[in-house]
Amino acid sequence: MKPMPARLESAAAERNKQPIAEALGGVLPPSGLVFEIASGTGQHAEHLARAYPDLEWQPSEPDDESRAALAARVQRTGLPNLRAPIAFDVHSSATPIASAQAVVCINMIHIAPWSACEALLRHASVLLAPGAPLFVYGPFMRDGLHTAPSNAAFDSSLRARNASWGVRDLTDVDGLARGYGFTLALTMTMPANNFSIVWRRRR
Repeated sequence: MKPMPARLESAAAERNKQPIAEALGGVLPPSGLVFEIASGTGQHAEHLARAYPDLEWQPSEPDDESRAALAARVQRTGLPNLRAPIAFDVHSSATPIASAQAVVCINMIHIAPWSACEALLRHASVLLAPGAPLFVYGPFMRDGLHTAPSNAAFDSSLRARNASWGVRDLTDVDGLARGYGFTLALTMTMPANNFSIVWRRRR
């Protein structure tokens, strides 16, 4: 029998999974399907599926190796509401599922080109009904300024690795979101100079 892929672990995901779960408390619907874009190690998917047992959690991941480890995590947990991950690159033209009651994206848009942010909003606009939430977590600039020196240093390190990456300005992201039919509903300050941002599809 072929052994399961090794479990992938992120120290940052371990630290922020519970604050994110708490931030989602007043955001997620009582039931339905949550589509997570760029699930990475799956630590958030596992934790949030445990925290919200009445919701179905659908993780996704474009990287083959990460997705195999994520699939093994899902199998090990045996949670009935945590689905096997699907292969999905946010730049894909086709949205992989028909609809969702919420879309969640954690720590992606700064470690990706700006086109990934636009693609996220495009897919979310297809998936979500009016009033449904899009939840995005990560560092953001505010009005052209970093919120902490550590975020400025992080931004510089990201751009040194890839010139198309970087901490995004919330004003820019919100302007794009409005163009896709979203209204900014909530901005929550999180630990380690991060933010939880909630947009809702306009009715």
